[in-house]
Parts: sequence; structure tokens; C-alpha cells
Amino acid sequence: MSVAMIQARGVGLRFGEAQILAGIDLDVRAGEVLALVGPNGAGKTSLLSLLAGDAAPTEGTVLLDGRPVTDHRPAELARRRGVLLQENRLSFPFEVVDVVQMGRAPWRGRPESDDDDAAVTSAMRSAEVVHLSRRLFPTLSGGEKSRVSFARVLAQDPRVIFLDEPTAALDIRHQERTLELARERARAGDAVVVVLHDLSLAAAYSDRMALLSGGRLVAEGAPREVLDAARLSAVYEHPVEVVERGDGSLLVLPLRTVEVSR
Repeated sequence: MSVAMIQARGVGLRFGEAQILAGIDLDVRAGEVLALVGPNGAGKTSLLSLLAGDAAPTEGTVLLDGRPVTDHRPAELARRRGVLLQENRLSFPFEVVDVVQMGRAPWRGRPESDDDDAAVTSAMRSAEVVHLSRRLFPTLSGGEKSRVSFARVLAQDPRVIFLDEPTAALDIRHQERTLELARERARAGDAVVVVLHDLSLAAAYSDRMALLSGGRLVAEGAPREVLDAARLSAVYEHPVEVVERGDGSLLVLPLRTVEVSR
């Protein structure tokens, strides 16, 4: 079994009277893509924030390298993990190349900073944003902003990567490209945690899936184990079917009661 880089035990999160998460036990393992899935309001983004150390649990513990993740100094944490948020905003109109270079900030003053130029160039090529280098970030489309922000995370070169709905604003080609890059990082020994709504995409690219509902972990395991039609229909409160294609890939499809126009 792969090494657990981050461990969540009995994790809960409460805001006032609202219980956002409760009783979460989950490992983030080296060499794996872990997909967090579930309906709106299930707690996926909140769990990602706790695992990344951007927020502290009100119950339980999240450990990174055996220490509470929130005990790590910000610069140390930034060298260990990178986070791509749902929304990508900047206060000033930086050029794209400058935005990607921001990913190298955690390495400033260290020997690794010698690799800054190579890391930025490689990240921009991988995310296919080289042609946008001199564009101002605010002038980009939502999908272009997402790809540039992903390039920033790649340039950061962390060992754990957190991606919150990275494909939401992307076309089909770039959805596939983004998750292919996530798989490449996992094959290289990194850990990747990705929040996805598209269950078929999650099945295609993840090693494990964690299905959340109402702030609790409903199922966790390989995609084939988690993607049970009856379970998904109950969690999403809508009937679905899970279809296995000839190549072994899984498709999760909603069942519709209305006639689809052709």
C-alpha cells in the first residue's frame, strides 16, 4: 500500500450550529489520485481545505508528516502542497507568465530556486498556456484562467496537489489534459486530491474515490467499488445507472423520465 502523506482521523468541521463535516477518516497517499465526489453541499471543498491545511478542523486531527497540518509554517506548507481553488482572482493585472512565476515563491532563497525558469517553462507547456504568456490575467476567459492557475501550481512543484473542481470551466480537450497531468504527477510519486462533479471523469482518472453526503463519508475505495447505481441514486436523490463500456471504463448516466428531443 502507498505511503499516507496526509491522514485525517475523526475530522469534523462546525460553523456555529451548522455541522459541515463529521467523523471523516481518510488518507491521502503518495502515487494516487483521490477524487472527492458528492452532491452540492456535501462538504467536498471544506474537506479539501482541511486536508490542505487552509482551515483547522473543530474535531479530530489532520496530520502531514506526522504533525498537525496547521502546525507547519506557511512557507514550509507551501513547499509541501499546492492548491488550485475553484475561483481564480488577482487584485492586479499581472501578465500570465508572472502569475505562473508566483508558484516559485516558496523556493525563494533556497537552492531549488535555481530551477525557477525551467519549472515555469515546463509548467506553462504542460498546461498549454505558453501562447498566453504576455496576456493580462483579467482579460482571460474562465477556462484560460483555470489553466494558468493550474500551471502556477505545477511550477510550485509540491508533493501533494489539491485541485478544487479544476475542470469546471474547461472544454473537453482541456478537461482530459488537466486530469492526464494529475495522473502523471501521481505516477511520479506525488499525491493528488481532486474535487470533481463529473463521476465518469472521476472514474477514469482516479485510483480511489471518496463519496460524501451530508458532511459524512458514505463510501471510499476504488471507483468500481464506490460507483454503485443504487448508492449513487440515493446520495444524489436522482436515479442513475452505471454502464461499463467494452474497454472497461465506467460511465455514470442520469435516468430521465422526459423524452429527449432529437
